[in-house]
This record gives sequence, structure tokens and C-alpha cells, in this order.
Amino acid sequence: MSFDTTLYMTAVITLFVIMDPPGAIPVFLSLVGRKSKEARNRAAWQAPLVSLAVITVFAIGGQAILNYLHIGIPALQGAGGLLLLLIALELLTGRDANQPRGTEDVNVALVPLGTPLMAGPGAIAAVIVFVNQAEGHSGAPLAVGLAILTIHLILFVVLRFSTVLIRLLGVSGISLLARIAGLLLAAIAVQLIADSVRGFIAGG
Repeated sequence: MSFDTTLYMTAVITLFVIMDPPGAIPVFLSLVGRKSKEARNRAAWQAPLVSLAVITVFAIGGQAILNYLHIGIPALQGAGGLLLLLIALELLTGRDANQPRGTEDVNVALVPLGTPLMAGPGAIAAVIVFVNQAEGHSGAPLAVGLAILTIHLILFVVLRFSTVLIRLLGVSGISLLARIAGLLLAAIAVQLIADSVRGFIAGG
């Protein structure tokens, strides 16, 4: 069984752009900034763990859900592309007025950090598409699984050391990274929509 390096890198880059670890830093700090160091560290590993659990469920059973609802891959690609385009526009325009604020009596690592900030509809749609592409290819499922683990490890590291990163990058640096991520995400969204149209034409 040969490891599919191309699929692994494609999945990691796509999920990185969608889940946007640098862009999660301001949200994370706004939610846990007033908490103790122990609480911040706990939230830094709990949030990626929740996201990993949600993404894994859809990676394993997502296709069965699609079959039950009679949804085809082209429809999923089209819907996913539109969702990613909306997220990309938010990143490009820097809209953050709807970012949630933390409270002391709510575990923000579960909601909204774990989901929907990390394991959002865009990431879920992308994972289901990657799992579908991996079917029948030796080494491809392992590549997708490792890509999911890799992106969540990156999320943990970024959140765990977010205070250091925010000092190094500054607000302007993080904003710049968010704009670049938005541009790349918009391109991925357009590609998904194009693939969806080709799928409908081929199936029609």
C-alpha cells in the first residue's frame, strides 16, 4: 500500500485554508483571554479534540448520510463551494462583528470554538469530498486520515501558543494571513463549483 502524498498535501492545505488556524487566534483570545492560564491551556486542546471528533464522524459516516438523503457528490460540491465562498468573502472583507464573546459559565471549547468555528460546514463538506475521492485508491484513506490529524495538531499548537503568536505577528499580520487565506479559499470554492457543474453535466 503506497501513501498518497499528493492527496495528503492537498487535504492539509485545503483544511488549513478552510479552518484558518491563524484566524482563530483573535476569537480564541477573546473567548478565553480573561480566564486562568490553566483554563486557556485546557481550551486549547479541548477545542481541537471536539473538532476532530465531529470531523471524524462525518469522515466515517458522511457518505452514508448522503446516501440516506439521496444527495449526490456534485450537489455536495456545489453546496460546499457556495459555503466556502461565503467564508472566503468574510475573510477577505475582514467581517468580525459577529464574533462571539466568552462567558465564565460556558465551555467555549465545545461551542463555538470546537464547532462551528473549526468543524464548520465547509470543513465537513471538504472532508466528505476527500473521503469520496479516496475510495478505491490504495493508501488514499490513510492520507486523508493523517491530513485530518495533522490539521488538528496544527490547531492545537496555534491555540496553545496563541499569546506568543499574537505578539510576533501582531494584529496586522494576522489580518494579512486571513486575507491570503480568503483568496485561496475563494479559488478552492470556485473549483468546487466548477467540478459540481461538470458532475451534473456528466451525470445528466
